[in-house]
Amino acid sequence: MQLGDETPSRPPRPGLFARLRNNFLTGLIVIAPIGLTFWLIWSVIGWIDGWVLPFVPARYRPDIWLLQKFGLDLDIRGIGVGFFLLFTLIVGWAAKGIIGRSILRFAENLVQTMPIVRSVYGGLKQIAETILAQDQSSFEQACLVEYPRRGIWAIGFVSTTAKGEIAARAEVPMLSIFLPTTPNPTSGFLLLVPEDDVVILDMSVEDAAKLVISAGLVYPGEKGARDRVPDLEPAD
Repeated sequence: MQLGDETPSRPPRPGLFARLRNNFLTGLIVIAPIGLTFWLIWSVIGWIDGWVLPFVPARYRPDIWLLQKFGLDLDIRGIGVGFFLLFTLIVGWAAKGIIGRSILRFAENLVQTMPIVRSVYGGLKQIAETILAQDQSSFEQACLVEYPRRGIWAIGFVSTTAKGEIAARAEVPMLSIFLPTTPNPTSGFLLLVPEDDVVILDMSVEDAAKLVISAGLVYPGEKGARDRVPDLEPAD
């Protein structure tokens, strides 16, 4: 037999246990994201219901009406969410009128007389106005900053440019960077970084959030060549 006539041997077929394990892992990859998404939505709806429903009179709750009329003890999720949305729409509509603005102004003046409540309310109101205002945008860009030391890079989100006393006292233009933590991006740190030390990324905020949540396992696809490739070498 000549050497050229030798045919490569076929790889051994995986056993039954290996095939079952591969099928199970494939199904888990498909089911886990869907299941976790539905579980999270279901949990948030239940949390809102538990917070809102105690303030709703019993005669306006469909679940109690069904229990009293037909004896059906049903856990109807979403009733509290519906009341919350309706209440929010009514408050927003009333706040635009003269009477609503007068009541809101009176309530804010009352809150301003309370030392601790005044600070908490003022901070929360400013955050809500900054995030929810339609004419403003926040967290539009993902970036890289050197944290916690030179040579180590972390993903952050550009919130705003530094303003007020910080901008006045800083010797160079500064950016406010929110540095999220893994795997919970809702907590993190506020960093004030010189603008020249911030590397703006092409990836969207959503892709950067996925990268943070997955602890570096999910990388976004490339979006084409960059006009300028940043130098990630630490500055001297």
